[in-house]
Amino acid sequence: MSEREAPTVGILALQGDFEAHAKLVRALHAEPRQVRTPADLKGLDALIIPGGESTVMTLGIEREGLTEPLKELAQSGTPVLGTCAGMIMLDRHHLGVPDIAAQGNAFGRQLHSFEADLELRGLGRELVHAVFIRAPWVVDHGPDVDVLAELDGHPVAVRQDNVVAVAFHPELAGETRLHELLLGINGRDRC
Repeated sequence: MSEREAPTVGILALQGDFEAHAKLVRALHAEPRQVRTPADLKGLDALIIPGGESTVMTLGIEREGLTEPLKELAQSGTPVLGTCAGMIMLDRHHLGVPDIAAQGNAFGRQLHSFEADLELRGLGRELVHAVFIRAPWVVDHGPDVDVLAELDGHPVAVRQDNVVAVAFHPELAGETRLHELLLGINGRDRC
């Protein structure tokens, strides 16, 4: 990517609110690209796996032959952000990056959705407003996983190398700092 070109951020667009992520990506002067096939992954500077319904996302990823290409992209060092169901899609039982096991609907069903302000290590002193909808949490993680935030004693934001996974929806709260981290904006290191 040259200095003058806007970074291209792929957003898995099989299911979920990928348009809300695209809006934030555009606001950060990057170019969103919907990812539906392996060919859509070529030339990406970063990738977002949004929230949605993890079973439907799993079926779509398998149907489109995206499992191995998504793993390879994450393992290549390309920055990846998974939000809510995206955290589940990244776990050991799905794509296997980072080294986490996530439990879906950990806080309860749709009826138990809520919002909370979190201290998210590495994003400054200002709290992150997090929207939790049928949210997962991390039930187990390897030694190389850095827990960035917990809620009620459960990890809800983690990072391993170039991959960040959060149990909430920053895009619904208009929270851009995770997307900025993904892009290395404001002098922060890339994921």
